[in-house]
Amino acid sequence: MKTMARIVVAALVALLLLAGPCHARPAPQHAAAKSAAREKSAVVDGITAIYNFGDSLSDTGNLLREGDATGVLQHTTNLPYGSAVGGATGRCSDGYLMIDFLAKDLGLPLLNPYLDKGADFAHGVNFAVAGATALDAAALARRGVVVPHTNTSLAVQLQQFKDFMTANTRSPQEIREKLARSLVMVGEIGGNDYNYAFSANKPAAGGAHNLYNFGRVATAVVEAVALVPDVVRSVTDAAREVLDMGATRVVIPGNFPLGCVPSYMAAANETDPAAYDANGCLAALNLFSQMHNVLLQQGIRELRRDYPGATIAYADYFYAYVRMLRDAGKTGFDEAAVTKACCGAGGGAYNVDMEVCARPDEHISWDGVHLTQRAYRVMTDLLYHKGFASPAPVEFPRP
Repeated sequence: MKTMARIVVAALVALLLLAGPCHARPAPQHAAAKSAAREKSAVVDGITAIYNFGDSLSDTGNLLREGDATGVLQHTTNLPYGSAVGGATGRCSDGYLMIDFLAKDLGLPLLNPYLDKGADFAHGVNFAVAGATALDAAALARRGVVVPHTNTSLAVQLQQFKDFMTANTRSPQEIREKLARSLVMVGEIGGNDYNYAFSANKPAAGGAHNLYNFGRVATAVVEAVALVPDVVRSVTDAAREVLDMGATRVVIPGNFPLGCVPSYMAAANETDPAAYDANGCLAALNLFSQMHNVLLQQGIRELRRDYPGATIAYADYFYAYVRMLRDAGKTGFDEAAVTKACCGAGGGAYNVDMEVCARPDEHISWDGVHLTQRAYRVMTDLLYHKGFASPAPVEFPRP
């Protein structure tokens, strides 16, 4: 039990303790970002717009415009972030994200961030903000948890969505008609709630094995676990509100397998082989992720019962990521580097926080927390073309 607690806490705290950026490389000489966003193609399955809520996994530039990035997130607004698309865009990757690839696959423009007030929102809006939480800052503060990056929680994003829809339509009926032709993405969000809870109780430096630190570890584990039902309820309640407004196709993603994420693995620094599963991931951390996912799927089943006319898909980020790991060699990734960050060329076992790797397309992890553009492309294919989002929210034409 003591070992499990140490693994879970140390690994989850890693997201907040990453002290420095990947060292920047010069921008590519031919760095014009290709805006496949502007390509014209036929509407797919009647979807004409996407509305997205979430955190750094899908933020396309809101935190950059808020200007509140701190810690590791302050580095996402500069190179080498965005190096695959000509420069930093506020995306937490070397290039595009799953939300970008999904938009392209639907024949829609790339989704503009809500805070880009001069942008075209005819085909949807992205409300996601890197560092955002499922619970609001006040609710977390009552538990002694501080939100360091942004106050744009899921509730704030949902209100922004409501304000936007009201300002750009003439009636609730018009909103329903618009949403009937839209795809609404509610998350992934909630991981930051857990990370901030662990950070609030992180062990004191220099005494990792003393009784005081073990007490802090135990407190962190209990508080993070206690957050799970509230985090899940926040997500499903948000989905319920957009369904009440007229949404007919909603995607609700689960959490990634945290035990496979390089920064978490590096922080745990676990040497006991029994702590790892068959995929080389920390089993205790993945168990925590699955606890969230199981409760979330239960909530989704309740939504399906209450809204039988809507398609409410669970996007299984956990098993899609595991499949990507298992098929790494077949899809062009370096099998020897599946748990190593690209932002690292020799920085310990997991290459976290060092020079940028020579071939990002061969890596799954970009910075130890977020994925590379190539990995996000593979994840998008698995989720929306190979059945890991179920039931299928979009019927794509057969090739």
